[in-house]
Amino acid sequence: MSERQPPPFDGAPTTNSPHPTGEHPHRHSIYEPEEFLDAPVSETIPERQVSLARRVLNLRTIGSIVFGIVLIYLLVRVLGANLDRTLAAVSRANPALLLAAAVAYYLTFPLRGFRWAYILRRVGTELPLRPSIEIVFLSWFVNCVVPAKLGDLYRAYLLKGNYGAPISRTVGTIFIERIADIVVIFALALAAGFWSFRGRNRPEVDTLFLIGFLIAVALVVLVVALRFQGRRLTAILPSRIGKLYESFHHGSTGALTLRTLPVIGAATAGVWLLEGLRVYFVIKALAIPAVGLGISSSVFVALAASLLTAVPLTPAGIGFVQAGVVGALTLYGVAPEFGLAVAAVDWGVSILTVIIIGGVLYALSGMVRRAHLAGVAGSGAEPQTPG
Repeated sequence: MSERQPPPFDGAPTTNSPHPTGEHPHRHSIYEPEEFLDAPVSETIPERQVSLARRVLNLRTIGSIVFGIVLIYLLVRVLGANLDRTLAAVSRANPALLLAAAVAYYLTFPLRGFRWAYILRRVGTELPLRPSIEIVFLSWFVNCVVPAKLGDLYRAYLLKGNYGAPISRTVGTIFIERIADIVVIFALALAAGFWSFRGRNRPEVDTLFLIGFLIAVALVVLVVALRFQGRRLTAILPSRIGKLYESFHHGSTGALTLRTLPVIGAATAGVWLLEGLRVYFVIKALAIPAVGLGISSSVFVALAASLLTAVPLTPAGIGFVQAGVVGALTLYGVAPEFGLAVAAVDWGVSILTVIIIGGVLYALSGMVRRAHLAGVAGSGAEPQTPG
């Protein structure tokens, strides 16, 4: 049988037209998220079109990294930080406490894997814990080396390639994770900030708390509206978009019940408390003089910085996160040079190690090979379930 030739892609597919597989109008072969979000399980997506090497080496990614470095340079210049004192603080870091910080950080991945597998199970996709942890970690690795939070979509791509789950539904489950993260981050930040700033008159902190509270309430209202009224949109949307939205809606709200919310909330709270513990150990490892930051203030700093990782302009929010860490520590009276030391060491613990370990896992992972070479491509056979 001769190989099926894909029809030309004119940029406006109809309801019955197959998903585009040829060269795209933007003149490069890398799929953008919206171009394969609704691809069927049997769709052929060549490995080169989702190649991480092509993502890392393109001008968009290189430009975003340069932009992040420029932001850090401007931060140092504006603050007038003494870099000699920063480097001296980093050189004195306690290795044992840095190891404790790394352990606290890497304990978040089993919790994240459990939470995602739990949500997926509630919407009809059975995913064992070990593969769930591996896919989540690989998505973190991708987010650390390319901008635009593409690791989240890559997570959906790996799940589709290995287990056949629709990408749109999987993106819905990740959407719920993000909402849970933001709501819990604001709740914990409010509690930690209230405790650590008690008795202090800080109007700027009160303003941040008010903004955080309003955002958290708005997100809760959005999820409740999606849960109970979201299906009404299906009737008024075009057929193709309606099917995509229906799958996304099922993935994003299908797991939300009175029984599941406590489990999802507890796992999410555990993740972010461990993130705060990581920053606490980093601060203690640096032994910053004349600063008595406790666990509540460390949680506040970690959560404030974590919100900035969502900025899609740079990989892992580089530049924005460091500014957030320094800014949050300034509220506690930490000098800029020591704030930069905390930001630099914390980046090494939480990002650099993920790039190194994740790069090795990416190169060796059978799940990556299956997704790239067989899971969503080839002869149209059902994806192989890994052992």
